[in-house]
Order: sequence, then C-alpha cells, then structure tokens
Amino acid sequence: VVAEGRNVSVNGAAVPEGRPYLHKGLGVTWPGDWVAVASSLGVRVAWDGHLAVTVTAEPELRGGTWGLCGTYTDDPADDFARPDGDIAATAAAFGRAWKVP
Repeated sequence: VVAEGRNVSVNGAAVPEGRPYLHKGLGVTWPGDWVAVASSLGVRVAWDGHLAVTVTAEPELRGGTWGLCGTYTDDPADDFARPDGDIAATAAAFGRAWKVP
C-alpha cells in the first residue's frame, strides 16, 4: 500500500478516494480526513495525509510484535528492543537498528 496525501494505491492500482477497498484480507477506508489500512493480520494503520500516523494492533497480538512499533508487552524495559534482541540506549539508536537498505 502506498499513500501520498489522499492518493492511495494497492499493488500499483489506484484506490478511488472515499471508496472502501477490500481484497484478500486488506482493507482501505476513509474515516473522516484520514486514510486507514487494516489487514487480516490484526494491524491497522491510519494516516491523516500529512504527519500523524496511528498504528493499532489487536489484543491477540500482545507480546507477539517486533520492530519499530515495539513488542506490545506494556513493559517499558523492552520498548527499544533491536533486531538482535539487545536493548538500544536511545531512540535514535533504536531507529537506526531497524533501518533497512
């Protein structure tokens, strides 16, 4: 899914603004001024088209997530877990650890 402003595409195909999209467990909706993408994996990402992004995970994923959104354990001690399992000392080091080419 690629979103640029209110222009959204899925696998290169444009999704008309305001029209809900559902295909193979992936849904795109337009709640208010936001664009929301939900997957059958239990993760929802919403974007205001500018700067604000929210990520929501279903309770079934508690303790089973990894990466920039954290481990979803409600334990601040593991919030900055890097891919190697060590804990980064700073937010910047944490972000750099998850950077991909």
